[in-house]
Amino acid sequence: MAERPSHKLVVILHADVVGSTVLVQYDETLAHQRIQDSFRRFSETIEAYDGVTRELRGDALVAEFDHASDAVCAGIAFQADNAQINATLEDDVRPEVRIGISMGEVVIADNTVTGAGVVLAQRLEQLADPGGMCIQDAAYQSVPKRLPFEYESLGEQEVKGFEEPVRAYRVALKSGMSIPSPDLPSGTRETKSVWRRVAGAVVVLLIVVGGGFAWWQPWKPEFEPASVERMAFPLPDKPSIAVLPFTNMSGDAEQEYFVDGITEDLITDLSKLSGLRVVARNSTFTYKGQSPDLREVGRDLNVRYVLEGSVRKASGKLRITAQLVDASNGYHLWAERYDRNLEDIFALQDEVTQKIVTALSVTLTGQEKEQLARAATNNFEAYELFLRGQRYFRSLTKDDNALAQEMYKRAIGLDPTFARAYGALAVTYGVDIRRGWSNHPAETLDRALELAQKAVALDGSSPQVQWALGYVYLFKKQYQQAIDALQLAVRLAPNYADGYGLLALINNQLGQSEAEEAIRLIRKAMTLNPHYTFDYPYNLGRAYYTVGRYAEAVEALQEATERNEAALNPHLFLAASYVRLRQQDDAEWEIDQIDVLDPEYTISKYANTSRIRDKDQLNSLLNDLRRAGLPE
Repeated sequence: MAERPSHKLVVILHADVVGSTVLVQYDETLAHQRIQDSFRRFSETIEAYDGVTRELRGDALVAEFDHASDAVCAGIAFQADNAQINATLEDDVRPEVRIGISMGEVVIADNTVTGAGVVLAQRLEQLADPGGMCIQDAAYQSVPKRLPFEYESLGEQEVKGFEEPVRAYRVALKSGMSIPSPDLPSGTRETKSVWRRVAGAVVVLLIVVGGGFAWWQPWKPEFEPASVERMAFPLPDKPSIAVLPFTNMSGDAEQEYFVDGITEDLITDLSKLSGLRVVARNSTFTYKGQSPDLREVGRDLNVRYVLEGSVRKASGKLRITAQLVDASNGYHLWAERYDRNLEDIFALQDEVTQKIVTALSVTLTGQEKEQLARAATNNFEAYELFLRGQRYFRSLTKDDNALAQEMYKRAIGLDPTFARAYGALAVTYGVDIRRGWSNHPAETLDRALELAQKAVALDGSSPQVQWALGYVYLFKKQYQQAIDALQLAVRLAPNYADGYGLLALINNQLGQSEAEEAIRLIRKAMTLNPHYTFDYPYNLGRAYYTVGRYAEAVEALQEATERNEAALNPHLFLAASYVRLRQQDDAEWEIDQIDVLDPEYTISKYANTSRIRDKDQLNSLLNDLRRAGLPE
């Protein structure tokens, strides 16, 4: 008879093996043995620290503790032990584990534990690094500070199933310190050993009844399905997809730009569809060069579907393979191989997009059909030059920016109607101005506006072209024109993360009411681009500062500085936020960081370069910076 469910407030530890499918692909039997061994050792460690292993969910483990300190100690002890054992292995079948720890109410029945506490521990585990651990703020607060642990704040995290953001911390053992030893009450080990023997007998029975290895479903060699319930955020009410970087099968590293360009254009086309949620290029390209577990991709990027493939380009021929996978169950919705001439690339891209639309039952509007049917260029040489330009542009150096300009100009020379090339060239001139690379910034800005307007005249339906125009208008301080262009960009491409991001930046320049809109916009951008760059939390923190939510501003701006230590502006708004929080020492420390980055930075320099339109808002910020200690 099933035991009666009981409700209790406990500490939950959730652990998961990283990349288990990849391990299985190396050696199925060996991976099975080593992961089982890892969980056996972890269960023993949990028991030693007065915990109870409640469930083994495939490649995941759920345990219960009465005290957060015991859970953290057990996690630290196991990770240290597991790292030592992995270091002795001569092959690549090395199970690495991530751990999440939360505190909350759970329901326990038939030795199964469910509830919000388990879900939150799962979410926190997904924030941890391989071999690492992430804990909830409540657990952090309850762990005695005398214990030899160090913590890294991750700020407030939006997590699926929880209306309010959850503050989280990474935790590790301090360098040179020892892991606290277990200190269990008398009789505890005996009781838990009984439970473990029973659990072991159940496992043996499952192996016998289920035909040996077959019961352990996650070790199927081809695919390990994802649980929709374990996604990092709630799945949207529309199909969601991530396009992973296609693999270059040409045997020529120089062709990477071409393969990446094909991937990016697929993302660009799909981003235009209102019936899809499409993850941004920045996030999917974090998987470049990897063979990721698609289950983890689905959870990490919060998508139901994943597109992956390869490209081989040689001797005027092109071979593209692509497969669309449902990350929640491992089913292949379709898989195709295309052998075409290089000049057929534009029709082929359209065909792949249409296949995805059909497979996911996406209904296109008339405008979307027209957008997909319109090719940016029909000139293959111009297209190749454009893709080369994109590769140079992303290097973010003065020389590569100049090379990008050369590629775009050559593309325009081959196809004078290539609107995206005009827009991309305009953006490179904006970068010259922003980074101080132009000897004649006023003339450069005029040229950038001329190019962006030309691009819009050629193809105003391109969201990238509208983005370029908005970007240039920002430098011209023509804010309403910039907003108009960018609002059109995100209407044309509802999944355009950088479109929402730039809109947020512009709204941050305008005033307090607009800063509220900036918060909404940048949060939208973050959901579309989970692996966002530093400027996302910078704009979020800046907006929080403007509307007076200073503690939240500090959290976001600290994340921005962690993502880019060389970025100066986050330190400015951090200093101002600390002043408002009456944390003068912290404010002065931020001014010291600014002095390291730019010893000549002053109030006057910021005032002269700031694009904040609202004079009261600007003066308030300058006064806060004075109080923080920034020199005049």
